[in-house]
Amino acid sequence: MPELIESPSRIEAVGNKPKLIDEYIGRVNTETQTTSIAQMRSPSGWQEPGQRPEFDEFTIVLKGMVRVEYEGGHLEVKAGQAVIAPKGEWVRYSTPGPEGAEYIAVCIPAFSPDTVHRDSE
Repeated sequence: MPELIESPSRIEAVGNKPKLIDEYIGRVNTETQTTSIAQMRSPSGWQEPGQRPEFDEFTIVLKGMVRVEYEGGHLEVKAGQAVIAPKGEWVRYSTPGPEGAEYIAVCIPAFSPDTVHRDSE
């Protein structure tokens, strides 16, 4: 039987500015280990530490632009575009544009603070 997700869980974000993370599916809201799906809303100038996660991350940008830094360069992913960050690759996400960004992040397996492996600051 299909399971209705009534509402997301608000997750505390890491980064230099407040960012809203609403997890619909994942370890917190549905106790799903295999996949996480979250809506992100980041202000202008937000950035988080670099990371080398043990999960693939698929990001679909709905509004604004998300900068994805990787070893050797960066991508600017705009509204209507998506990016795949493979597990084991170093990446750092930020929203430097004037309007910030709204985007959907899908992680397989599900996001976990224990498997994201953020850079120490």
